[in-house]
Amino acid sequence: MEQVKNNDAIYQLDGKVPVAKAVPFGLQHVLAMFVANIAPILIVAGVCKLPPEQSAALIQSAMIIAGIGTMIQLYPVWKVGSGLPIVMGISFTFVSIFCVVGVKYGYGAVMGATLVGGLLEGLLGLGARYWRRLVSPIVAATVVTSIGFSLLAIGANSFGGGFGNPNFGDAKYIIVGTITLVSCIVFNIFAKSFYKQLSVLFGLIMGYIAAFFAGLVDLSRMANADLVAIPQFLPFEMEFQPGAIFAVFLIFLVSATETIGDTSAMTAIGLKREVTEKEISGSIVCDGLVSSASSLFGCMPITSFSQNVGLIAMTKVVNRFAIFTGAVIMVLAGLFPMLGVLLASLPEPVLGGCTLMMFGSIVVSGVQMIANCGYNQRNVTIASLALSIGIGFTQAPGIFKIFPELIKNVFAENCVAVVFLAALVLNLVLPADPVEQEKQA
Repeated sequence: MEQVKNNDAIYQLDGKVPVAKAVPFGLQHVLAMFVANIAPILIVAGVCKLPPEQSAALIQSAMIIAGIGTMIQLYPVWKVGSGLPIVMGISFTFVSIFCVVGVKYGYGAVMGATLVGGLLEGLLGLGARYWRRLVSPIVAATVVTSIGFSLLAIGANSFGGGFGNPNFGDAKYIIVGTITLVSCIVFNIFAKSFYKQLSVLFGLIMGYIAAFFAGLVDLSRMANADLVAIPQFLPFEMEFQPGAIFAVFLIFLVSATETIGDTSAMTAIGLKREVTEKEISGSIVCDGLVSSASSLFGCMPITSFSQNVGLIAMTKVVNRFAIFTGAVIMVLAGLFPMLGVLLASLPEPVLGGCTLMMFGSIVVSGVQMIANCGYNQRNVTIASLALSIGIGFTQAPGIFKIFPELIKNVFAENCVAVVFLAALVLNLVLPADPVEQEKQA
């Protein structure tokens, strides 16, 4: 049975898949990340007090940029892109620092910092061969595990109705989330062949129907949506504030860390091999340069979406063309606002019902990667201590009280950044395992 599964083109990176078969898998990826893709824009735009029409325009740009970024990641241009089935989207990692920068300097300074920070990350990616060895397999495995843990709260919050919802935890949210989750599981049990891997799409559809009857689907924006929308070039006058640029560049380093973890997880989970320097470099360069391009249209940085790594961990569908169809859907959703409004109407508990299982898959995959590194004393110390510090400290952010505001903004609520820093330092200072040294000799 496993051999039949592996021979299906949908499980092969460059397998030839008919459009009709590819589109459902592409749509599944889009629905899994769509709400999370536009949420950062709404949060930062709200804090910066942008008018509703500007926020709406930025949402359209976000969908187009995410689609184009995904296409470049799938099919590299020069040294930009990894060639791996990675989906790109607007990064939540930057939300807290952008809220600070936006309030202090204005949205123009946010865009200026994004332009410069993205270019610097791109240069960092081009020179990946000079520093890549610092990120050993045990460091990458620990970061992947932390990414999974960091997403669990996002899935649970969506399940309960979404962040900031005054009625969080109401029965209607729990019921809709449960219907979605159960639908995913039941479909996965009874579906045959490759159709099993569409369980998330089936769950999203069943959950959406349940949410509609529960009164959770809002299509009111349909009436005011334009037929076609073209992104505006340089909608904001950019400002280049040194303090903002430095702070945002630090977050770009965090984003690069997450990208390394996502790319490593993608190859380990989906392709059953270690990631190459070329793939790491291309992935980071894509993050940086496309983020800079994004700022030219008033949009926030984009990065690899861990949610979709979780989806591949569940389905093992790595076909680039199938995911490319999802990128096309994202671009169309940006160009045709009515399609975007329809996709954006997906209620939070529906998303939560599907993502709980996806995010758990990333945790399990990270643990498997740690196991593949070997449970010697050195690896166990690095993984256990880095995870304890990263997850523990960020669950009690008051522990960062004595640090400067800049450090708090970067680390206090970002467990992936803390785990990476701790794992990196431990990997550098702990002496090599004698048995491993003998093997290498």
